Amino acid sequence: MSTENKSGVAATAPRIDPKLLEILVCPVSKTTLEYDAARQELISRAAKLAYPIRNGIPIMLPEEARQLEG
Repeated sequence: MSTENKSGVAATAPRIDPKLLEILVCPVSKTTLEYDAARQELISRAAKLAYPIRNGIPIMLPEEARQLEG
């Protein structure tokens, strides 16, 4: 059983394998992604999208992505 830390993220939230992060690209912009461990998201700065990671699995569907502000 996991507990949540102050940011609301499970203390035992799965980490993304660095090798996986090296090969994944944004399906919209085809650019590299940044891993946001606190929010459990993969960030595409070029497309201004944040793809969720659920149960350690990146959900790389544009319709599931959160639009970034700015």
